Amino acid sequence: MIGALGWGALAASSLVLGAFLALVRTWSDSFVGLVLGFGAGALIASVSFELAEEGLSVGGAWWPVALGLAVGGATFYLANRWVESRSPATGGAAGATLALGAFLDGIPEQAVLGIGLAQGQGVSAALLVAIFASNLPEAIGSAADMRSSGRSKGHVLGLWAAVAAACALATAGGYLAADAVSSTMSAAIDGFAAGALLTMLIDSMIPEAKDKAKDLAGLATVAGFALAAGLSLLGQ
Repeated sequence: MIGALGWGALAASSLVLGAFLALVRTWSDSFVGLVLGFGAGALIASVSFELAEEGLSVGGAWWPVALGLAVGGATFYLANRWVESRSPATGGAAGATLALGAFLDGIPEQAVLGIGLAQGQGVSAALLVAIFASNLPEAIGSAADMRSSGRSKGHVLGLWAAVAAACALATAGGYLAADAVSSTMSAAIDGFAAGALLTMLIDSMIPEAKDKAKDLAGLATVAGFALAAGLSLLGQ
């Protein structure tokens, strides 16, 4: 279990690193938009190759993934409505939304990572790099938005440290619960993460990237998708 916690912490540490990079200096809106676009492309690849495809393969049927997609999407939608209702009207909601998406995606995704470790599947270097490629832009974009809205550096770093810690603990939890989790449940967990991610991408991350980077957002998204898809395929 210690090993699973270590792998989980390593994978989740990119969230804190991304937040730190966003706070060491003030980045232009154009740069943040490009980062968000790149991250959106990487996350689309993660949904396609690491979550939906893996869920269908593990579950052996379409319905657990479909059910997970529906529940994940609805969960993010309702949780995001709650976050927006509590966010100041002056800003910060976009950053909080990205943090919420990272939490709702990271918990089930890293729980599945822990289940795989318990079953002896191991962790490839390509998979870890792919997680970094998707987590870093998400954290950078969120932290930059939250900082520009007036949140303190301590608040932003504390939030992302809490998200990273929860994700790392989810890996250990998945490892401990591996014997009790069926293949159908694993597929539904993958679907949940995919549903939460897709809803976050369309509702927040992609519009924010387009607003900040303008016409270059699409090219950044393609670059992010190409890198993450390539790493996912190398890890298979």
